[in-house]
Amino acid sequence: MTEVATFAPGGYRYIRGRFQYSGGVAAEPGFRIERVRFHRLVPLEAGFRRIEAHLEAAGRPMTAFCACELRSPGQFSEEGFVAFNRAYVQTLERWGIFRDEENPVARSNVCPEADPPAEPGFHAFCYTVAQNATNRSDGGVGAAVPDDGGQAGTFVIAGSGEAPEGPGEYRDRIIRLGDTSPDAMVEKARYVLGAMESRMAALGFGWADATAAQVYTVHEIHGLFGPEIVARGAAPDGIQWTYARPPVEGLAFEMDVRGLPLERVIA
Repeated sequence: MTEVATFAPGGYRYIRGRFQYSGGVAAEPGFRIERVRFHRLVPLEAGFRRIEAHLEAAGRPMTAFCACELRSPGQFSEEGFVAFNRAYVQTLERWGIFRDEENPVARSNVCPEADPPAEPGFHAFCYTVAQNATNRSDGGVGAAVPDDGGQAGTFVIAGSGEAPEGPGEYRDRIIRLGDTSPDAMVEKARYVLGAMESRMAALGFGWADATAAQVYTVHEIHGLFGPEIVARGAAPDGIQWTYARPPVEGLAFEMDVRGLPLERVIA
């Protein structure tokens, strides 16, 4: 059963998940979520420092950090993924976000097939701001975003591959493990699309509220784009296909979804 909790210090609610990330986040009343993408990938530790500086400049506490998108050199083994995540959450613990194995931050972490990074790094991050706040692209004051009550379109759904949530190793739960035939990819995509829908519904949203959907795979998706993705209403304005693999060995198809009123790119 999907369980939603509130992270009051950050101004958002989240779908409870594993220690490394939540299933998704949505702004609480009086707040909205904004996304910042780095123009070029920033290595993990440097990225944390830049995010910290950005939040301070925006007048937001570190607890406002609510989602991120990472890129890694290659797929992790089960053990390697756990080790990476244990190191990753140390900063979230220092920021007052990660406590008692509870992590409200949503996340995607994928592995570019072409020109992979030398080390894991940040592609983008999201944070909450007060609904009546004004912003510039540098985190300062500028034009106001209209007040919508902090609800409409302010959510981020974490990345999910084709492995149902549950105990044990990923490889024991991966749908059609090792099979990337056309019919296997359809089955994988159907599961992931369903996971996106379930997570959005838990937070009170649906495809009509989404402003962007991202697909991560190195396998052919043209055959399933129309009958599976478009037919479900998952791509009213198209999708972004990133030629990358999900983070754990054996996974072949991942998606994430967001509905955000404001996004920016910084150098």
